[in-house]
Parts: sequence; structure tokens; C-alpha cells
Amino acid sequence: MGAGQQCNELLPHLFRQEYAKMTAVLSRHFGLRHIEVAEDIASDTFLKASEHWAINGIPENPIAWLYAVAKNKTRDYFKNVRVFETKVKNVMTTNEVQAAPDFHFNEAVISDSQLAMIFAVCNPSNSTESQICLALQILCGFSVEEISNAFLTKPETIKKRLLRARATLRNDHFEIKTLNESQITSRLDIVLKTLYLLFNEGYFSKTNDLQIRKDICSEALRLTFYLTETPLTNTPAVNALMALMCFQSSRLEARTDEYNETILFEQQDKNQWDQSLITRGNYYLINATNGGGISKYHLEAGIAYWHTVTSQENKWEKILQLYNQLMLIEYSPITALNRTFAFARVYGNDKAIAEAEKLKLTTSNYYHGLLGYLYSEKNISKAIEHYKTAMSLTRSGAEKQTLAKEIQRLKKKSK
Repeated sequence: MGAGQQCNELLPHLFRQEYAKMTAVLSRHFGLRHIEVAEDIASDTFLKASEHWAINGIPENPIAWLYAVAKNKTRDYFKNVRVFETKVKNVMTTNEVQAAPDFHFNEAVISDSQLAMIFAVCNPSNSTESQICLALQILCGFSVEEISNAFLTKPETIKKRLLRARATLRNDHFEIKTLNESQITSRLDIVLKTLYLLFNEGYFSKTNDLQIRKDICSEALRLTFYLTETPLTNTPAVNALMALMCFQSSRLEARTDEYNETILFEQQDKNQWDQSLITRGNYYLINATNGGGISKYHLEAGIAYWHTVTSQENKWEKILQLYNQLMLIEYSPITALNRTFAFARVYGNDKAIAEAEKLKLTTSNYYHGLLGYLYSEKNISKAIEHYKTAMSLTRSGAEKQTLAKEIQRLKKKSK
């Protein structure tokens, strides 16, 4: 494999993994008002990597190479800061960008910067939706398309939200600084929603050819873990979200085969489930009970816990009860469809078909995928029809592949 091809395969992964971390650290030095400077330096770093590595090969420690280049570019920027200030003197004062203090990219600095940044971005001056959109873009490196899928909203709407939110950051002189207890407490719910959406995109990607993106799941787990390690944010809801991520992550290796094709839950090799993550999930779920109130994360963690239990006795009845409670706390089409699957396991496919059709989610690929599954034992032609509709509605290449595989299986079965 040539240097160019190796570079093309490695860089997208590193960009997803390191770009947001790099931007967070740099933003602590420039301030959020000038976040575009931090983003430009991070982007230039990866551009230089693509050019240099394609010719000279990938360095022995590519991540260290990237951070060394970013650090040098930051120093160069501050050396020329007077020229920069002269060019933009009408929109900023000379003391807004100070001489560059020496700083390092290490795990402690990166994690601290990311958490400080996400709390700074989740500022009530912006709407809740705008806060989450901005955090997903800046902190998590999400594209506009990925954010629009997370919100089930048109990309044009997301672009407008991001523009308004960034303008607020610039105009209100936001900085990444230590927040007081009340500020952290008031913003924690938005931070958790952001991390929840981040994990969901990794666990079941709607935009990527890989239906499961383990690096995104790992990043969400890492950031949530740091919240559990900080006394002020180590709340029951945070522990419940951490438990949910651990339980779901425990089955990641079993969800795809060697060709990256999805393996349905019932067909997964349970020996591939990560028992250490299940144990950690149990630990955080117990911690989540140390306080009043039940959040959606408690209920979803409970559902994920029962999925890791191999015994079938009363399992689906308990899962269905939890879905019923979740529907009362926060209704969503996906929750309703997942509840219908659990309903089928308790009361049978025929009754579940009637439940599903009541939802009338005819523009949802998940709706037709579920009906395809429910009809597969009683009406193969109707099942295939729903699977084909689901294929036409999804943009995920991996999901199309899974649905096509099910259609072929049913066709063989009907012969």
C-alpha cells in the first residue's frame, strides 16, 4: 500500500478523533469569540498532514506530529499578532489576544478543555437547539448533515441556527472560563443531550457508510466519564447516561461481521459481548439511583441493561414496562417504534402490527423496517414490500445493505 493511500485511510479517522480536541485546547487561548482562528489552525494542521504524509509517509507517531504542528502554528500566529490586530483593529481591542503562553497538548489539558468548551458553548444566550447544534459541530466535529439527522431537521435550518449561535459567541464576548456551581448545574442538561446525540450517531449512524462508528461511541464515553469524575457533575442523570453508554457499547463488537454488515440483536454471538463494560454499566446504574428523580437516561439505561441479560424469563415484559414509562417522559417516533418491537416479543407479531400501524410513521425507514420484520413470518410479500420502502427512505449505505440482505433471505425462504 502506497504512502498516499495509507494517508487517505488514516487522516479521516484522525480528523474525527483529534480535530475537535485540538480546537478545544486552542480556543482556551484565543477565546470563543475568535473560535474561527482556532478552527483555522486545526484545519491547516490537517491540510499540512495530508500534503506532507502523502509524500514523506506517515510519521511513527502521527498524533504527536499533528499536535506539534498545531503548537508551532499557534506560536507563529502569536508572533504575527500585531499585524493581525492592525488588520482587524476596528472589531477587536489590542488586549483581546494576549501573547501566547507556553502550553501543551496532553490528555489532562485536552479533556479539561473539551469539557470547559462544551459548558461554555451551552450558554443560555442561545436557544437550546442552537446550543446543542454548536456543541455538536465545534466539540464533536459533526457536519451539518449529521446534525440535521440528529434533529430530524432540514440542513438549511441547521445552517441558520449555527450562524446565529456563532454570531452570539462573537458579540457577547464569550470565553472559556471556570463557571460557578449554578452555571454548571443549569447547563448540565444540555451537555448531557449533546453527549447523548453524539453517542447515538456512533451507535447507529444515519449519514455514514459504516452504520456503527466505534470511535464516536468511544469519544462520547470518554467525555461522559470525565463528568462522573467531577464531583459537581457526578449526578444521578450523568451516571445513568454513562450506564446506558456502557451497556450499549458492550455489544458493539457483536453488531457487525467481518464485512461490516449489521448482525441483528437476536443473531448476535453473546460470547462477543464485553462483560467488563456490562459490569461497569451495572456500577454506574447503581450510582444513578443515589438521588431523587428518574430521567430518560435512567429508563433507557434500564432497557439497555435488560438487553444484556441472557435469561428470557420476564425480560421483554420488563423492557416493555420501561418503554411505557419512557413514552410518558419523552415521546419520540424512534421510542414508539422500539416499544412496538418489545410489544411484539410480549404479545406476538399480529398484535404488534396493529400497534405499529397506529403510529402512521409512513415516511420513516425505521417504521417500514419494523413492519418488514413483523410481517416476515406471516406475509413474505408484504414484508419485502416494506423492506424495499425502507431502503428507498434511508441514506445509510450500511442500512441499505442490511435490508437488501433480509429481502434476499425472504425471497429464498418463499421458494
